[in-house]
Amino acid sequence: MHELIPAQARRSWRRALPPLARPIIRTMPWTTLIAGCLAGTAFLAFQAHVARTSGWQLNQGNVRLALLFAVAALAFVPRAAFRPLTQATPIPAWVAPAGHLLLAAPILAVTCWAQLRIMASSVPPHHLGHAPAVYPLIAAFTGWCAVTVAAAACVDRSRYADLGGAIAVPVSFGAIAVAWNVPASASVLTDPPATAHGVTIAWYVIASAALALTCLAMRDHWHRYSRPAPRGFALRRPQSAAR
Repeated sequence: MHELIPAQARRSWRRALPPLARPIIRTMPWTTLIAGCLAGTAFLAFQAHVARTSGWQLNQGNVRLALLFAVAALAFVPRAAFRPLTQATPIPAWVAPAGHLLLAAPILAVTCWAQLRIMASSVPPHHLGHAPAVYPLIAAFTGWCAVTVAAAACVDRSRYADLGGAIAVPVSFGAIAVAWNVPASASVLTDPPATAHGVTIAWYVIASAALALTCLAMRDHWHRYSRPAPRGFALRRPQSAAR
């Protein structure tokens, strides 16, 4: 009998997933995400205009800088709204944040594609030489997004859940700066000195580890509100009750 209860509970919340699609779409922070992606794309388009008038060419460093706008906006997506209410329902608390991330993925992919097209359009038609590979840049963007989501999910499970995005943005930007500027990490995560293939593998490994941490954080339903009780509190309580 006890073995049937978890199976029935799983079937009940799986049946509830289709009706949840509409609330998940409505609670998605569309304005924040789209505004961040458009701001980064507009910033890169402005740089491309300046590059054409000044006679210089955009590079992947400009695209990386523009993609940071989308990464900052993504920090506000994995937020479990009304967590005390959702924890009282048979639906797992991670369903809404996971749904928001699934909705954000195509927007981020289109943003990355558009910015790469802007960079390619700034290359002169008779430019000699091979363009640098873009798959390390795509892998780095994937790693940045995964680290940002992991930071936001970890903050969301703490007592500072309402500040999840505001805390995750500086944390993720600090991690990106460390990976880019510290010689020990830059030798593996930047091209050059590392090879394009090695940079791609390294960033996808980081993205996989961040995804695993995100899954663990989303499944943790306990906020860290507990504090150690004062010494002697447990002894005085029965005495006061006896009076």
